[in-house]
Amino acid sequence: MFNTMKRTARQTSTRTLADLIRAMDGKRAVTVTYIDSDGEESVRTIEIHDIRTTNKGRIIVRAMCRMRGEMRTFHPERIVSYTIHRIRFVLDAPAGETRFAHAAETEAELISLEMDRDYPDLKPLVLAA
Repeated sequence: MFNTMKRTARQTSTRTLADLIRAMDGKRAVTVTYIDSDGEESVRTIEIHDIRTTNKGRIIVRAMCRMRGEMRTFHPERIVSYTIHRIRFVLDAPAGETRFAHAAETEAELISLEMDRDYPDLKPLVLAA
């Protein structure tokens, strides 16, 4: 998994997200080739602190950008290629930046966490295993 350039067009989005989640959980830096909203391509080394969905269901990656030195939002569909490094995080996330802990061990726990995040005013959901 480490230090090999992966082209997102040659794999499923699920595989890309799984790799990015593993990098986040292992606190490993990731270099991405990224197309910004203006269509410009750039290469960034990022430290992923969170992968979440917006209220509209779009997946976003919240990461410290080593080039900018600040927290940025990246859209996985705009990542052209990526490399996961052995090097660990070196930047601190700004105070107040929330980090979602990916701690669900079962499918039922994951669904419950997602439902609780999206609908916090609902009573806790209990799923049969």
